[in-house]
Formats: sequence, structure tokens, C-alpha cells
Amino acid sequence: MKVSDVMTPSVISLAPGDSMLKAARLMVQYGVSGFPVLTQGKLVGIITQGDFLRRAEIATERTHSTKVSVGQLAEEYTRAHGRKVGEVMTRDVVTVSPDACLEEAVVLMERARVKRLPVVKDRVLVGLINRVNLLHAFIVSSSEVAATPVSDVDIKDILTATLDVEPWAPHDPLNIVVKDGQVDLEGVISDERQRIALCVAAENTLGVKGVSEHLKLNPAAIG
Repeated sequence: MKVSDVMTPSVISLAPGDSMLKAARLMVQYGVSGFPVLTQGKLVGIITQGDFLRRAEIATERTHSTKVSVGQLAEEYTRAHGRKVGEVMTRDVVTVSPDACLEEAVVLMERARVKRLPVVKDRVLVGLINRVNLLHAFIVSSSEVAATPVSDVDIKDILTATLDVEPWAPHDPLNIVVKDGQVDLEGVISDERQRIALCVAAENTLGVKGVSEHLKLNPAAIG
């Protein structure tokens, strides 16, 4: 999937001259945690709920020691007292292209520790991708499709091939028994977390109807 496949294309935006009060009211009204800030269609910043955490109006502005620089003190004062979106917004915004894959978007979200990314093409905002969009993508990709008959032999071959390329899979061969789509796993593991991962791999194999396991933890790995 690409970002353009799951993003929200119609996005409410604010202008730098809009008031912080307007931004707060819109966040509450629409139940969203942030808005992109545009000037003539170009993305110039983003304003989020986090920008309201340290505000003079609610007596939560930061207190600093004398070790903080004058510049930082001035910046904190502006963020706590600024009345316009353009005075408080984050200007260095992490964005993503509509043609990027979802993996790239998720990496950017994790790296920047943000919940949403403006989707930009030629500096023009074309959408927004957030965690809810990713939830929708998960639901769509996980939706059940028409069952395709898979033989027990094919199930075993597919699962074996899957485990062969997984670095966490047990080094010792597993005994994989498949009967009428039911998979039973037997063998020795060195870590209890492998037990869950092996069952998950089996459950995700095409044609599998159920999974059971009789995996034993190597005594040498205990403790």
C-alpha cells in the first residue's frame, strides 16, 4: 500500500494568523489532535494538542533555572503566551510523499515521535496520514477473502519455507504435522517467546484452520 491509498485527502487547515483559541475549539469540535498550517496552499507548520500543554492561561507554563539560555527562555515564553497559531506552531514539519509506501510513513512517525504526517507533493498539502488511517489499512488488509482450498502438504511446505528465512526460528528442525488444515508443532525451543512467534507464523499460513503446539523449552536455556 502507498500513503495515497490510505491518507485522508480532505484536511481542515489553519492559517498562521488564526487564533490559538480557534485552533483549540476546532480540535475539540472535530475530535482531532492537530491541524496543518497553510499559507496559500503551502505547508508552513503544524499545530497540535501538545502545543496547549504549557500555556499561561491554565498556569502550566514552564519554570526554568538560570542555566537556560536567553533564546530558549524567549521561545518558551512565546509558546506559552502566543495568541496566534503562527507564533506557536512547529515550523520544522516532517512530511511524507503520497507515493511513499506505508513502511516509510511509519518509520518517519516513529523517528519523529509524531502521530500524524502531512502528505505533501511539490510543497502543496494533498492529505494527512495518521494512526487511524493505519488502523483502517490494517482492517482492510485483514478482511477475510474467499477461502482458497490448500492441501495439507502445501500448508506444511509454505510454513516450512516461512520459518526457514526467519532469524528467530529454532535451529533444530521442527516436526510440523498438518491434518485437515490443523497444524501441530513439535520440537525444542530456546526461548519462550519463540513459542508464540511459531504459533503466529502457523496461524498466518494460507489454509490453516487451527494451531496446537507441543513445544518444549530446552532446559539449558532456563535461567
